[in-house]
Amino acid sequence: MDERDYEFDERLEFAATPPASRYTDARVLAEERLKVFGRTWQLAGRAEQVAEPGQYFTTEVGGEPVVVVRDAGGTLRALSNVCRHRAGPVAEGCGRRKSFQCGYHGWTYTLDGRLLGTPEFEGVERWSKEENGLPEFRAEEWGALVFVNLDAAAAPLAGTLGDLPALVGERDWASMRPAARKDWHLDCNWKVYVDNYLEGYHIPIVHPSLHRELDYARYRTETRGLSSIQHAPLRPAASRIRRPARADEDGAQFYWVFPNLMLNVYADNYSTNLVVPLGPERTLTVFEWYFRDPDAAGVRGKVAETVEFSDEIQLEDIRICEAVQRGLRSRTYERGRYSVRRENGVHHFHSLLAEFMRAQDRESSIVNRE
Repeated sequence: MDERDYEFDERLEFAATPPASRYTDARVLAEERLKVFGRTWQLAGRAEQVAEPGQYFTTEVGGEPVVVVRDAGGTLRALSNVCRHRAGPVAEGCGRRKSFQCGYHGWTYTLDGRLLGTPEFEGVERWSKEENGLPEFRAEEWGALVFVNLDAAAAPLAGTLGDLPALVGERDWASMRPAARKDWHLDCNWKVYVDNYLEGYHIPIVHPSLHRELDYARYRTETRGLSSIQHAPLRPAASRIRRPARADEDGAQFYWVFPNLMLNVYADNYSTNLVVPLGPERTLTVFEWYFRDPDAAGVRGKVAETVEFSDEIQLEDIRICEAVQRGLRSRTYERGRYSVRRENGVHHFHSLLAEFMRAQDRESSIVNRE
């Protein structure tokens, strides 16, 4: 089938996966940056990095340079990190400032983005400081996390998260603090990694150690709006994943927020996994772990054990995702089909992706999808 004829089928029993070229073509990624990453809430950093006025950090959101700052009045802001003069950076790294200064020609801006100083710029006609402040994007907090949306017309973050904050809140998430971070680079398309995350179908084959922990027969995926939850009950003999206090709780829950954020929630910790496309066949995944009192002597060992087990699983995922990327370039493969029992989460992701990619205007109802 020609890729141009591809239309997503909402019927899981009849649907086929996107064409292989959607995972290899640089033009597709460029369109995704605009229509998907440019219109969705993206995890940008941690609230503790901007807890007090003057604190800031720099990042990229959908390929756009951004500086996130708590201004003098205490308002959280996400500003363009591109000077209005000749596109230099107005901030680098993280820290605390009273104003921002471009590292190219010294133009200065207030923490709320207003242009303050323009050295040696006298005599320029038909130009004003008031019209050349730093463009501002949407910024919101959820617990310990800061999100940014490049789309001024997007619905609030709550519309994306739905009831996830209430579900996670039951596990006292707010009391946890950053404990560790790891960056991984993969030779695969970002969607290959997301596809892999959104199904437990591969666990018995790819993750033997994890399979021994989880009750695979009761593993299930629940889709909802712009997110999904994988419920992963533990086996009676599980030893590497701590059991929850309540017997009716799953041992692990794997939350996903469209398009590229994973939240792995366990009884004593959680981790975020942000998937960042670097190229059509190159991806960065950023893991950050959160524990209660992570520096306490009795907790440091648990952090190390958790990270070690995560690394084991991640290395297995990297091997299979990179192998899949090579397979997507095969002349023998075009599209596949979904397991009705095990791949409804992948199908849901592809459904949302198809909607965002089809969108022709900013008034599309998909940003408010329930």
